[in-house]
Amino acid sequence: MTEVFLRDGESCDSMLKRFSTLMARSGILRELKDRRFFRTKAEKAKLAAARAARRRKRAR
Repeated sequence: MTEVFLRDGESCDSMLKRFSTLMARSGILRELKDRRFFRTKAEKAKLAAARAARRRKRAR
């Protein structure tokens, strides 16, 4: 679970920005979006292969 505490002299806006950054890095929102609808094993495998291909392409 992602927790963010207000630092000394920090504004609420910067704390919210820090929170949203941590949420994006942790992958919680991506997992929520993935679980929103039921996907078969074949669909999950196809998406995983597409993600891996994009990752390989970016690595080049």
